Amino acid sequence: MCPQASAGALAPGRDSSVQSIAPPSRTANRGLSGTVLVVLSMVLVPAIWGYNWVVMKRAMVFMSPFEFATWRYIPAALILFGFLRLSGRTIEVRPFLPVILSGVLQTGVNAALGLWALRLGAAGTCALLTFTMPLWVTVLAWPFLGERPTRYQIVAIAAAVTGMVLVLTASSGSSDNLASVALATSSGISWAAGTVLTRWLLVRRRVDPMALTAWQMLFGGLAVLGLSLCVPGRPAQWNPYLVFAVIWEVLPATAFAWLLWNLLLRRLSASLAALTILLAPVIALASSCLELGERPKGMQAAGMAFIAAALALAGPLAVRHVRRSSRRSGESPKAVGSGSCSRGLQRVTRLPCHELPLHSH
Repeated sequence: MCPQASAGALAPGRDSSVQSIAPPSRTANRGLSGTVLVVLSMVLVPAIWGYNWVVMKRAMVFMSPFEFATWRYIPAALILFGFLRLSGRTIEVRPFLPVILSGVLQTGVNAALGLWALRLGAAGTCALLTFTMPLWVTVLAWPFLGERPTRYQIVAIAAAVTGMVLVLTASSGSSDNLASVALATSSGISWAAGTVLTRWLLVRRRVDPMALTAWQMLFGGLAVLGLSLCVPGRPAQWNPYLVFAVIWEVLPATAFAWLLWNLLLRRLSASLAALTILLAPVIALASSCLELGERPKGMQAAGMAFIAAALALAGPLAVRHVRRSSRRSGESPKAVGSGSCSRGLQRVTRLPCHELPLHSH
């Protein structure tokens, strides 16, 4: 531990909630709860987002893509703001401009391009190409966050890319497919840029994950609302399935899943968090096969196997990362990089030792 940090922790007049050493029992409990949350997020987020591609594909029959995205994000933002208000938590986030940009990139542009691609192409293929996001995150996180990928992460990414190439090769065909491929891949790139910026806000600026998610939903929703006004589609055909689809989008697929995603980004490096949700396109392919009759061909099945192998590598890496950071810092892993002056954590946070809080609260 750095001398400055120790002195600051023991100095009189400091906030009593800042402690130099957490009791062992509390540290163990927090480490366990952090690990459980990560594992839970790794299961629920890809399951919800994977099946969500089928829901969106079926909903596109009854509503234009941009209007559907507006219905998805703005109500979800209002629900999260209401929960923040009821729980007495602040909605204030700083700095505001990066929050706006992250919301537009990670939710607005990502959703607009993804839904447009979905209108032209198969649900499973669009999901898979959007989830090239981990590749772009790794490329961006190294120079912008200093999060250098480990050898195992590189192997996992290589397996994922191989799988995606196999699926893409099997799915190539008409000009509509080509446009869908370009839009879905661009959606993944936009999502990756927003992910890196979100990780910076959560770790470097200590922004509250729920408040950040609410603002991201709001600004992303306003962006797609503007698109829906500029490029109006056909009138919505409200029916029981469309009502179900909107409720599904607002609650589990957006308010709940995006909050879990931001919590993952707070605890794991950006590239590792992105790898942990690679099960989503596999679930999307399987769901589209069962519900939409989009049968995967031989090369698609091989690609899914490569993606599953990448997930098998990424999952244990994520759990090990959380446990190691918890033991190293002697505190909750909810803000990886806080409370320790070790070289590895400094590389993630890029903050001087005296600026690192010794106990997150």
